[in-house]
Parts: sequence; C-alpha cells; structure tokens
Amino acid sequence: MAEKNYRAATGVDEFYYGVVGDGTTAEEIERVKFLQNVTVEMSQEIVRAYGDNKTAEMAVSSGDISVTSQFHTIPIEDKTVLLGLETNNGLTAIGSGDNAPYVGVIFAKTYEDGSREYVGLPKGLFTRPNIEGQTKEDGVEFSSEEMEAQFMDRKVDGFTDEKSVIFARDEKGETTNRDALFLAIFGQPHPDVEGAP
Repeated sequence: MAEKNYRAATGVDEFYYGVVGDGTTAEEIERVKFLQNVTVEMSQEIVRAYGDNKTAEMAVSSGDISVTSQFHTIPIEDKTVLLGLETNNGLTAIGSGDNAPYVGVIFAKTYEDGSREYVGLPKGLFTRPNIEGQTKEDGVEFSSEEMEAQFMDRKVDGFTDEKSVIFARDEKGETTNRDALFLAIFGQPHPDVEGAP
C-alpha cells in the first residue's frame, strides 16, 4: 500500500469556468485570476426511521452543493458571462430577467511541496454579488469581491452515476490528473495543453 499524504493545503489558485449549458462541453474555458478564498459546502444529514420505540433504519440525505468564492476582484467581462448580464454601448445592466448560464468550474488547492489538488464542479449557476464600497481613510485598504453558486449532479464520462464534485491530485510538475479533470468537466483540455482551443 502506498504511503498516505497528510499534507494540508496552504493556498488556492487556477480558478477556471466554462459555460456548459445543458451539455458536457464548454463553449470556451476562462480563467479568473487572484482567487483568495473558496468554500465548497456539501451538506448531508442522517435521516432516521423509527419503530418499536427505537431506530429502525438510517439513511444519508445529501443536500445542495454550494460554493462561495472570494477574489481580489472579478472582471466585468467574467461577471457578464457568469450572470448572463446584458451589455450595450459600454454599459452593463442587471435586471430581474437575467438568465445565468450553467457553468462548470475547476480550482486548485496548492501545497508547500508543489503538489496540487484540483476540485471540479460539473454544472451550476452563479448568483449576483453584492456591490460594496468604502471611503479611503488614513491608509489604503483593498476591497474584495465574493460570488456564490449552487451546483447539481451531471453525467460525467467514466462514472456510472451523475456527479456534482470531482477531485484530482497531481504531484509537483505533473499534470496528468489535471488534464483528465479538465476533459471531464469542460470536454476540452487545459488551456496550456498543446492543441487546446
């Protein structure tokens, strides 16, 4: 048996998204730089059935997959795609009729030894971020932007059942599993792979 790895992640990097719609292939893959924090909540609860004054059976009920991602800033071009916003003559508008597209997402957790663990989310929708601002005071403080999303199960090649989160890990300098995850989530290779669109 191979030795287990007990190293903890020390950073995050490489946030990618692609519009997948109702299919499994992204139109194109985009990167949003300067990811600061990301949380993937995968709620579950134990449900009990009772009889004869005791527990007769238990089952695990899986809840929603929600993602909260915080960036140094999110470019307007990315918000326009992720939220399905309308633009006209340099103006970008938010309205009640906006339709966010289904997107796939991949980000990397980084480790001090140079290895990376990739987290892929096959199909979900992002919601509008809050608009915040603060006056400049004695020193400079940078703001950040946060966006939330919900993800659902989707058919992913290689798996019998539909999946909502997929993990891949590569040692320092390797990209084999990263590349396989990009094909599974986006139906396209990583943008750095030769021949990628």
